[in-house]
Amino acid sequence: MRIFISSVRKGLEEERDALPGLIRALGHTPVLFEDFTAQTTPSREACLAALDSADVCLFLLGPAYGHVFSETGQSATHDEWVAAKTAGKPRLVYRKLGVTFEDVQQDFARTVEAYATGVFRDSFHDTAELMTKVVQKVKELESGPSPLSFAPLTQPVELCWSLDEAGVEGGVNVPLLELHVLPVGFAGYSARELAEFGTSLVDRIRRTGAVSNDVALTASSSQAHVTVSIPLTRPRRWDAARAGELVEVRLHKTGQVSLRATLPRDSMGSILDQDALPQQITALLRFTGALNLIQHERIAVAIGVSDPTLTQIDRFNPHQSRTRAELVGFGRSFTLQTEPDESTSLAALDTGAHEVAAVLARVLINQHPSAS
Repeated sequence: MRIFISSVRKGLEEERDALPGLIRALGHTPVLFEDFTAQTTPSREACLAALDSADVCLFLLGPAYGHVFSETGQSATHDEWVAAKTAGKPRLVYRKLGVTFEDVQQDFARTVEAYATGVFRDSFHDTAELMTKVVQKVKELESGPSPLSFAPLTQPVELCWSLDEAGVEGGVNVPLLELHVLPVGFAGYSARELAEFGTSLVDRIRRTGAVSNDVALTASSSQAHVTVSIPLTRPRRWDAARAGELVEVRLHKTGQVSLRATLPRDSMGSILDQDALPQQITALLRFTGALNLIQHERIAVAIGVSDPTLTQIDRFNPHQSRTRAELVGFGRSFTLQTEPDESTSLAALDTGAHEVAAVLARVLINQHPSAS
């Protein structure tokens, strides 16, 4: 597990210094601000991006609230708490006893402690006590059951697909991976509600940290959905290998959230990589959860690929383009598309994302002619 550590350093210096070594000793990866400050992106964006990559968030509440950023009117820890809550990530909260909290920190602590569901809260007097409690909780997380639950759909769900819509890059079609998440039993949005999302969807995307503030997003709307388009990054060279990128977020009137992304590709075409595809789907599922659009406990999930004949099952090397590739499916008529026959719990957009992604990727790749 990747465990994100969030706290103000002042008043918690000893605890912050001790936690990374403990987490590594338990066989997991600590993620904290001190490890990634020397980079070109703003520190706040870097922190939120790192938090989004984590499996668990560990919050320490000490006496100090921390510096208030003008962009949000909150401290970094407060920002990270909101981001973790929005993404539905497991949160472990430990409050230090025997110290006097600043007034604003006391208010923040009340906000954290007001959540009665999905948050583990405890307290500690010193570093030794904190270490003991963290070990116990991490062990529980290791041995706990899957957060997912599945149930057969009582009736088929109607998903809105975009497989026949044009791709990207100046009108030149490229295969696009589609992910669709539909809340089961949701009545849908009114025209007024959908219009409101049309103005807030860009902000929701930026708050996830998945898109930097200097990237121009284009929003559009219709009676059926609102859409935000995300431009592709420019490659170093025309033949450079490129990882998959998110290019579109769409919210349908039915409540369905749809994402479109390029697949990993190089000069020889788009690649279905048996290792990279589950990772990409996992990231897209967690991004969907971080948008905080779906509140229903039961969801249906499906994926598909447009222009599947232009894809190959192969290994993607981000540092080097292939020199040859075989389009096994070229000239054939086939689809790469899953249809859900069961619902799953909302954990599929959070702690269970990797498990759902592995199943979806396996089913999709097995549909490809070269897999047989």
